[in-house]
Amino acid sequence: MTIKILNSEIKNVKGDDYTIVQPCNLYDCFLSPKVFVGPFCEIQSCVWIGEKTRIQSHSFICSFVKIGRECFIGHGAMFVNDLMRHGKVDDHDHMKETILGNNVIVGTNATILPVSICSNVIIGAGSVVTKNITEPGTYVGNPAKIKNSNKEFMK
Repeated sequence: MTIKILNSEIKNVKGDDYTIVQPCNLYDCFLSPKVFVGPFCEIQSCVWIGEKTRIQSHSFICSFVKIGRECFIGHGAMFVNDLMRHGKVDDHDHMKETILGNNVIVGTNATILPVSICSNVIIGAGSVVTKNITEPGTYVGNPAKIKNSNKEFMK
């Protein structure tokens, strides 16, 4: 039996003036100024994270995710780019992208499938986002549905 142990690493991260708490695994991504990444996170290739966004511990951000400015990604949030519609893991050519607008809050243990989420949205803890969100508000549940409009809160 062969055992191969790989260390987590921070490799080819572009941008400057960001904070990363190790251990983390980040590679081939872009972090804007004032981004914070907590411990035990993985941020994969082709990810772009906007200014002043906070990624809390144990979060997984897969390839092809763009997160806007001043967002908050709660502990253990998961982003998915492969729906495995063919009963197997797809190659990069079939993976989908996810886009979060500005000032989006993603609660602890939420799961975000390949969708687009507009600015000024709150995703409740444990929610599963399966469809695009085009209206500001609070979304909760599995699948996530609008609970209320946050227009006054988000001003």
